[in-house]
Amino acid sequence: MIKYNLECSCGETFESWFQNSNEYEKLLKKNLINCYVCGRSKSVKKSIMAPSVATSKPSVAEKNVEQKKEFLKNVKSKIKELNDYVAKNAEYVGDKFVSEVRSIHYDKKKKRNIYGNATLEETKELQEEGIDVATIPWAPKEDA
Repeated sequence: MIKYNLECSCGETFESWFQNSNEYEKLLKKNLINCYVCGRSKSVKKSIMAPSVATSKPSVAEKNVEQKKEFLKNVKSKIKELNDYVAKNAEYVGDKFVSEVRSIHYDKKKKRNIYGNATLEETKELQEEGIDVATIPWAPKEDA
């Protein structure tokens, strides 16, 4: 089977399938190929078309998907490295983070590195108070 793009002199373009190129030529000579808009057969001709060729090389779309997967894998790896660094160099205070950081800032408790949980609103409030905090992404622990 072969697919041709056909064009009529009325300006309409359409596709049609044929058993092979010889079959197309036979039907054309017998005036059996008609434009579905104007119904004329003598004014229909093949138009230029790009063939679809099978290849073993990956397509641009497939390359983009692979590049995105590799990029996300690298980002996840960097986030995990950051998480490991924070876990090794700071104390986890969990949901007490906001009160602990305020206590360190206002009560002049012994300064120490801490990390924990805070909502976006709480983080904004701390920053408005002049308390230096940052939000970092945290990768979920993977099952071993």
